[in-house]
Amino acid sequence: MEKNEILSKVFMWMFLGLLVTFLTGYVVSMNENMLIHIFSGTGYILFVLLELGLVIFLSAKIKTMSATTARVCFVLYSFVTGLTFSSIFIVYEMSSIVYVFLITAVLFGVLAMIGKYTKIDLTKFGTYLFMFLIGILICTIINMFLQNETFYLILTIVGIGVFLGYTAYDVQKVLVIFDNKSLSDDNLAIYGALQLYLDFINLFIRLLQLLGKSRDN
Repeated sequence: MEKNEILSKVFMWMFLGLLVTFLTGYVVSMNENMLIHIFSGTGYILFVLLELGLVIFLSAKIKTMSATTARVCFVLYSFVTGLTFSSIFIVYEMSSIVYVFLITAVLFGVLAMIGKYTKIDLTKFGTYLFMFLIGILICTIINMFLQNETFYLILTIVGIGVFLGYTAYDVQKVLVIFDNKSLSDDNLAIYGALQLYLDFINLFIRLLQLLGKSRDN
């Protein structure tokens, strides 16, 4: 398999994951009873914990699990994410969601191409991106108590920059793993799809927070 082929498989599975997530979110947002079950009581916490458990399990066991198990876990993760993702269809106007999705796709595509074709070794930036990500998480928790809108805006913009960086980084990482043959092609396709799916979703959410038009406006 050539590099272009493995990237094609990665993006195919990533697109499938996004399709499952957005369709699930939209369908759930149309069902009031499902929304109540998901977001009332401990339901939401359980779904978030399930999301976290699936992504940790898939990332940690990708080298040893079968390709079929990896695919099932990825699709299941995309589905569970769609359940909690349904809230965006309640909060934001559909036209705004589509608009931001297109912007996300363009930015994601540009950075993915940079990751594929750049001669710069992006692997050395992985540590810095992770440090920024941890910093954003800590500051977000702090701002939950401060409720500072300016601080929130800064965190959102920094988050956009971080996940744009992760997009280029993860595309190059897939190619490095492919060259090293440390994963089978089928499992690498799922691993790469998961990483890029997470980059896309996080980039989309932050752009939606920045540019999205809520239904209340």
